[in-house]
Amino acid sequence: MKRSEPMSESYYYILLCLAKGANHGYGIMQMTEKLSQGDVKIGSGTMYGATSNMMKKGWIREIISDEPGVERRRQYQLTEEGRLALRTEIERLKRMLENAEEV
Repeated sequence: MKRSEPMSESYYYILLCLAKGANHGYGIMQMTEKLSQGDVKIGSGTMYGATSNMMKKGWIREIISDEPGVERRRQYQLTEEGRLALRTEIERLKRMLENAEEV
């Protein structure tokens, strides 16, 4: 198995939020804070820098919202490559926890 670089918390939570379905930046920021119980707060600068980088990696894509009234709001959707990156990171984190439990 190819060793992957650890993912930042911001990237991890953005992908985790998108695993639940397409969402816009503000929605991802709110969901991250809720999932992390306030431990991780993603600011708008971090959010848009991260989404730009993840689109370049092919992990997410921008889609047009079909919600009435928010057609102009950018929404992001997880790609299969992004789903694989998230799964790989979750496996890495599980291994770290298992190692800690052994000690």
